[in-house]
Amino acid sequence: MTFDFGIQVDQNEYLPMGGGSMDAIITVTLTGDTLGAPGVDRRMALVILLDTSGSMSGSKIVQARRAVNAVIDDLPDGVEFAVVAGTQTATMVYPNTVGLAESSRATRKQARYAVGGLMADGGTAIGSWLRLAADLFATTQAPIRHAVLLTDGRNEHEPVERFNDTVLSCEGKFTCDARAVGEDEWQAQTLEHIANTLHGSVRGLPDPEHLVADFTEITERLMGTAAVDVTMRLWTPAHATVRFLKQVFPRIVDITDRGRAHQPRLTDYPTGRWTAEARHFHLRVEFAPGEVGEGMIAAKVRMVSGEQESAERRVRAFWTEDLKLSTQVSAQVTHFTIQEHVVDLVNDGVAAHDAGDADAADDKFDRAITLTRERGNAEAAAHLDRLVEARTDPARVRDQASVLKQLAMIASKRTVRLRPEEKSLMPTCPRGHESTNPDECDKCGWPIGS
Repeated sequence: MTFDFGIQVDQNEYLPMGGGSMDAIITVTLTGDTLGAPGVDRRMALVILLDTSGSMSGSKIVQARRAVNAVIDDLPDGVEFAVVAGTQTATMVYPNTVGLAESSRATRKQARYAVGGLMADGGTAIGSWLRLAADLFATTQAPIRHAVLLTDGRNEHEPVERFNDTVLSCEGKFTCDARAVGEDEWQAQTLEHIANTLHGSVRGLPDPEHLVADFTEITERLMGTAAVDVTMRLWTPAHATVRFLKQVFPRIVDITDRGRAHQPRLTDYPTGRWTAEARHFHLRVEFAPGEVGEGMIAAKVRMVSGEQESAERRVRAFWTEDLKLSTQVSAQVTHFTIQEHVVDLVNDGVAAHDAGDADAADDKFDRAITLTRERGNAEAAAHLDRLVEARTDPARVRDQASVLKQLAMIASKRTVRLRPEEKSLMPTCPRGHESTNPDECDKCGWPIGS
């Protein structure tokens, strides 16, 4: 399989005298000849972790069974899979012993029959589900190891510390998409912790009718996996500090503290598995200010998957007295910084609402709605609108405010890309020429952003 990671750096390279911080948006795009091609060997193992606690009774368990069976139906022959029922313990549904089954016409039929008999009863201890998933994935050599976790309630039957330790222990063993269904007391923070640590997606689905479509979408994306265990390898100069590194599209995930030293001054940041896609990352590097006229390489970026490494791109810094140069702002940096601020506003609004400060909550939510609309993020704005509307109806506040807050917190982290009409900063070379070539000045040949 052939694929290639392309990297683009968007920044204003010029700093004013005394400036010691550089921001850049790093866009990484995965392309290749065989991405998504049928017949390509993508050895895969899939484990479905299905909440069957008592709160899943009624339409939720019915729709959950339908969604799981839809996934089973779509599995190609040869894929290893298992279904786990999650309550205060984790129980094998199919196969009936701890292990993975190989997908075939016969095993898919057996699995659907087993799933059809699932009933809702018991409590919720999500860590136990993840531990069983780790045991199952330990039995396979498949490079793509993925879990789908569905729950509708709080993780009430295990200590928080044990749950957190379990999630961390699963990193690198498998990836996981986390889903919440219904309008019960599920918590966005719990699901986000799983998805962020295990490099998956997270979503709340109040209407169980949407489960089948969502699970089908997850399966389709999984089948398109082209690269696994991908890392961003970041070089920084001596005495420079990575203040933060965040994925900011398609979802905001702070990966600053997850870097692992590769060599002196080289740090690997895990980014999980990739399909044919583009992601954006926001990097901020801090360092001692230089003199006017001086320049430095603030960072070097590569993407690594197994033995494959991408071409290197560079984040640069040059000090100037020219305010016209130093005060320009990259449209990409502005666009994603604003969306990061929306997350803070939503979290502050939820905290104010929980504390009973209605005026402060409304102010935060209103500002968040304005910014999401300005950025073109219709999904986040819609969730915030529903939350604000619910505040005008005491009955809706009582019945729906909890799930609406959780949905808004998740949606605020799902970002949108910069619209085509919003022009990014024209690349400039160290000699001050504007260039239409993002890699090399088309006037003097000086390297730009590489």
